[in-house]
Amino acid sequence: MNATITDFVGRPAVAPVSRVEAFIRANEFDRPTLVLDTKAVANQYHALKAGLGRAHIHYAVKANPAREIVEELVNLGSHFDAASRGEIELCLSLGAAPETISFGNTIKRASDIAFAYHAGITLFAADAEEELEKIAEHAPGAEVYIRLIVDASEADWPLSRKFGCARDKALDLLAMATRLGLKPVGFSFHVGSQTRRAEMWTTTLDQIAEIWHRAHAQGHQLTLLNIGGGFPAFYGEAIDHPTKYSARVMALVTERFGDVERVMAEPGRGLVAEAGMIAAEVLLVSRKSNDDAHRWVYLDIGKFSGLAETMDEAIRYQFITDRDAEPTGPCILAGPSCDSADVLYEKRPVQLPVGLKAGDRFIIRNCGAYTSSYSSVGFNGFPPLDVIVI
Repeated sequence: MNATITDFVGRPAVAPVSRVEAFIRANEFDRPTLVLDTKAVANQYHALKAGLGRAHIHYAVKANPAREIVEELVNLGSHFDAASRGEIELCLSLGAAPETISFGNTIKRASDIAFAYHAGITLFAADAEEELEKIAEHAPGAEVYIRLIVDASEADWPLSRKFGCARDKALDLLAMATRLGLKPVGFSFHVGSQTRRAEMWTTTLDQIAEIWHRAHAQGHQLTLLNIGGGFPAFYGEAIDHPTKYSARVMALVTERFGDVERVMAEPGRGLVAEAGMIAAEVLLVSRKSNDDAHRWVYLDIGKFSGLAETMDEAIRYQFITDRDAEPTGPCILAGPSCDSADVLYEKRPVQLPVGLKAGDRFIIRNCGAYTSSYSSVGFNGFPPLDVIVI
């Protein structure tokens, strides 16, 4: 069974219908619904693991905390990157061993550090003096890694400034951790979300390698390198197969760091994005004036109900409709809420069928990551994104 898919520049392509798409087509939905396939997650895990080799996968739970996904990954032997007490509790409740969980948020409540420590978790991230003091007080003797700021990123969505410290501060934090009785074991960084080609990691890895080797020269016996996330999903621009991509990243790491004792990778998007689609509906198609060049297409889902990553049009989702064989034209795509910020794509309009009208089914592809976890409780009274796992 095949379906015609139209990407954001209007080029038709034929692709096999996935289990998720078949499920959506076979059912009716009275609200926007994310449908996830755990088999697709498992396949992606194996593909990434084949390329990462000796590196431990720490799934970034924030990407999608669905219990079925976390449980599947526990059964596959995955480790986990948790950003909060809630995520730690979720992983532990589904059978993850404490030693497979790292508390990777550099901004933690003191009581949550204590909770994690007493639950058996001993690996924590930090990027500031006060955070090290909190960890030393509430998780004495714990292992810590220092998150570093990445100065340059070729990612579609660079992650900078909020997390990490400058490299000239990193050595001081290693020394401080030692004085506090902690075990400074290494560095972490994030190359940026949706880094589409492995070669885009080169500049960042060069930056981190320079401070890594300086730390060793000053007597810090670092054993852990956390390379973070950045593993891409398909949003219309070609990306390598995950095995080829991750193998190349690991080759770049080995060239610069040698045989590091422990390497962690934290894929989130790269593990779950392509395992999910959202079943949505067109609510309105209109023009603002009689000579308006662009139609406005309003969906029953928007920025506040799951599509937050359309902010600044950083993530370009792909769509499927029942009219994809028809002629297309440019559209401004928007959500349903009474908020003028709830416009998804305007700077670069999307190509959608000319015959699209209210009531038509609208499927959003490859949105298993950062949709349900970003969905609001009920802004404007619209329901939060529903989730079905098959």
